[in-house]
Amino acid sequence: MGFSGSPALNVPLKVLQGNGETPSKYGYRADGQKKRILLNAFDMNGIGHISAGQWRNPQDKSVTKSRLDYWIYLAKLLDDNGFNALFLADNFGSHNVYTRSHAPAIRAGSQWPLYDPFVVVSAMAAVTKSVTFGITACTTFEPPFILAKRFSTLDHITNGRIAWNVVTSWSDNAARAMGLEKLPEHDSRYDMADEYLSLMYKLWEGSWADDAVLQDSKRGIFADPEKVRKINHQGKYFKSVSAHQVDPSPQRTPVIFQAGMSPAGAKFGSKHAECVFIGGLNPAIVQSRIETTRQLAAEQGRDPSDIKFFIQFTPILGATDEEAQAKLEHHRKYAIPEGGLALFAGTSGIDLSSFDWDEELPTDFEDPRLGRFSPAQRERLLARPKGYTSWTPRILGQYQTIGGSGNFYVGSGKTIADKMEEWITQADVDGFNIGHVAVPQAWEDVVEFLLPELKERGWLGDGGYPVPGGTARENLSGREGASRLNASHPGSRFKFEVWNANDESSRKRKHDASDEDARS
Repeated sequence: MGFSGSPALNVPLKVLQGNGETPSKYGYRADGQKKRILLNAFDMNGIGHISAGQWRNPQDKSVTKSRLDYWIYLAKLLDDNGFNALFLADNFGSHNVYTRSHAPAIRAGSQWPLYDPFVVVSAMAAVTKSVTFGITACTTFEPPFILAKRFSTLDHITNGRIAWNVVTSWSDNAARAMGLEKLPEHDSRYDMADEYLSLMYKLWEGSWADDAVLQDSKRGIFADPEKVRKINHQGKYFKSVSAHQVDPSPQRTPVIFQAGMSPAGAKFGSKHAECVFIGGLNPAIVQSRIETTRQLAAEQGRDPSDIKFFIQFTPILGATDEEAQAKLEHHRKYAIPEGGLALFAGTSGIDLSSFDWDEELPTDFEDPRLGRFSPAQRERLLARPKGYTSWTPRILGQYQTIGGSGNFYVGSGKTIADKMEEWITQADVDGFNIGHVAVPQAWEDVVEFLLPELKERGWLGDGGYPVPGGTARENLSGREGASRLNASHPGSRFKFEVWNANDESSRKRKHDASDEDARS
């Protein structure tokens, strides 16, 4: 099936249906006041993040992402207007599931090329004071010791404004790029990640005492060696024997983001995450997932309210609904549906190249044309958006080019704020990862059209940062002085003053011996 050009399609807008219930208690604090809603800009250091083809749009500046000017401008815009964070997605390898080739993704610029998100952060930190920088890094590929050093360095450089989006990867192609035949089994990846985080906490929280750095020039002692502990981690998946090379940074452990919603992912997130990036096209479904994750957190001894939940949300804004609609039609002229299908196939494993471009896709779970797909893939393909009476590869590809597979809305600031309130009051979300079509126009429009409306409705407090110049964790919680992990977080038990490495080694030897006895 070939493809050339990208004709504008008269297809319905994505429609998100609320659950029809009266707004609940969600969105309000215990004192009855509205909680402060957190806004992240959702970007990727590369071309075609969630809107394939927009590099052709005169309004889009994504082709300049290889230069610091783009990132410096964006960071200043976000910092000046009270955004919680710049959330940077990342991926490894090209999308090569669709047509069993990477050619469609490369041709369309669908998450290709991609640059390293870490290297632009220092420049952005130098021109900002409060906005957080959330960076995606993978526990399946990155050596823990090196990543711990990199994050600690950035936490110093940014004065504590760093967050880590913990991922385990979903792509066998990424695994092959890293020299592996394929990814480890799904749940095993989360077992690996759990151990990975334990090692990171040991390095970040347990290697240096708070008062280890003396800088005593008279005695020639920079740091007290009695207060710098060598970590000796001998685990199932990882081994590391060394003190952490970086002295304690403002947060020590960066704010932890996580996005997996499978049973294993939810269990991992409920244990480790401070922020969960959650997906879903219906507030009722998302609310159920949030409730489940909070329950899992409570079962592990955590305070469920410590976890903040963010939904992907792509608004197309204008001064009026009509102006916003015209902007959408403008964007559609530059979309490349083939690139949308390449991204869809890369993330889902569903290759639709065997279907004709305008062939109606199956609506029956048992349709023999779906025989090569797993049950989960069939369900994803059959779950077409509300309002779409026709569903072909062309229309699906077009759908994927405007905000990816997440929620998007079109309208004035008032219209979009109404939709956001549905999520806040019905789904119990704490914030939004604001996606984009054209960049940085998407966030300029948020500043111009949406922020005034949200401020007037009381969802952004005074519009500024709770702790101006504070750390990521202080501004996330709204509490000055709250730069370190909360007491109920599992990483807290590795703090230098409370963690006994010898006791842990003894417990591990007993556990291993018990396992050996059981096997024999």
